[in-house]
Amino acid sequence: MEIKINNNILNVKLCITPNSIRNGMMGQVFDETFNGMLFIMPEKTEQSFWMYKCIIPLDIIMIDDNIITKIHTNCPTCEDKSDCISYQGYGDKVLEIYGGSCEKMNIFEGDDVFFSFK
Repeated sequence: MEIKINNNILNVKLCITPNSIRNGMMGQVFDETFNGMLFIMPEKTEQSFWMYKCIIPLDIIMIDDNIITKIHTNCPTCEDKSDCISYQGYGDKVLEIYGGSCEKMNIFEGDDVFFSFK
């Protein structure tokens, strides 16, 4: 699946099952097949994500009705659950991309997000 934000195109993996949403980027790295992970949440509400057992820092982008509502940038990884920070924001979708990418790609809160199945 492709996502377009401004002039940036991202190839993303979808997370739609409870298990894939729970595991997310845990133990994974991006490769030539995807540079983002899109979580389709079961309901529109306040979402909460953390970086437990993630390998690389991420930008966590909260999306509601295809508009970015919150961006957490360069979220550090964590190995101990008691040390993990919770990143929150309202929406029905969450996008994770390389840490620091929002700044490099000029992605901001309020930007529109377009989805396309290839």
